[in-house]
Amino acid sequence: MAGRGGEERDGVALTNLDQPLFEGAGATKRDLVDYLDAMSERVLPELRDRPLSVLRVLRGQEPFMQKNVPKYTPEWVRTVTLWAESSRREVRYALCDDRRTLLWFANQRAVEYHPALFRAAHWDRPTHLVLDLDPPSADAFGMVVAAARLVRQALAEAGLDGVVKTSGAKGVHVFVPIEGLATHEEAAAATRALAARAERLDPALATTAYIIEDRGGKVFLDSTRAYGATVAAVYSPRIRPGTPVSFPVAWEDLDDVRPGDFTLHTVPGLLGAADPWAERMPAPRPLGEDLVEEGRAIPTARVQAMHEGKRRARARREG
Repeated sequence: MAGRGGEERDGVALTNLDQPLFEGAGATKRDLVDYLDAMSERVLPELRDRPLSVLRVLRGQEPFMQKNVPKYTPEWVRTVTLWAESSRREVRYALCDDRRTLLWFANQRAVEYHPALFRAAHWDRPTHLVLDLDPPSADAFGMVVAAARLVRQALAEAGLDGVVKTSGAKGVHVFVPIEGLATHEEAAAATRALAARAERLDPALATTAYIIEDRGGKVFLDSTRAYGATVAAVYSPRIRPGTPVSFPVAWEDLDDVRPGDFTLHTVPGLLGAADPWAERMPAPRPLGEDLVEEGRAIPTARVQAMHEGKRRARARREG
């Protein structure tokens, strides 16, 4: 039995499909299942073999991030157990390798899909650098576009190339494929250096300041998507009003984009049979030693912010 308002696809019982997905979603659980099913051939290559974290939203509850698979996970869902430095414990992650697993996640009301930047078999070799560009306000997408072009210039000057997508929130993500020889430490250092170089191109527009009150109304170039960090996959829905989707955009089209145009309802019709993310993704390139060395001299943003926060708190107490 598939349950009330349900059906079965690929051996997965789908239940309560006519329930609202979340407050303000403008979509039902069926809409989520139908979207992920229709998009599976584009979504799965981004998730396959990568430890997966999902953001679920159950009825009457706040959204929550799930890393460890629950005990009731079907035995046919592939998993991998890895040490999570942030939580100082071993985590059993799912590997969403096929349509059946994706449908099972959809039935679990997993709305957002955040794969690791590495494959499970090569946990110490990231496949991409990611820069997350965050505007100072939701209505400042034009500033993000300008900052993304700074990042692209910094990439070109470093002998790298990347693609860009809306985050599905208010900013954009720049993905940079790299050759599989760099370690997490080298990739993290290179990402910090790229952010710093982009900031230097126009410090009135962009900033690497991790502490929000230090950003001065500028676009934040977030270089912290490294090591065990994740980022919303391309084509992933987001838990935001209207259920927007993280959507690939050609560099030359950024000026014409309105992120709200890309939703769970509109995206399949916009794409037809195309997969612009895969089609535009450049070949991986090596990281230059100068880029890595420059980045090693830049403190990790979160650590720097933590020390600065403690210093300011101490100054307030003493003042």
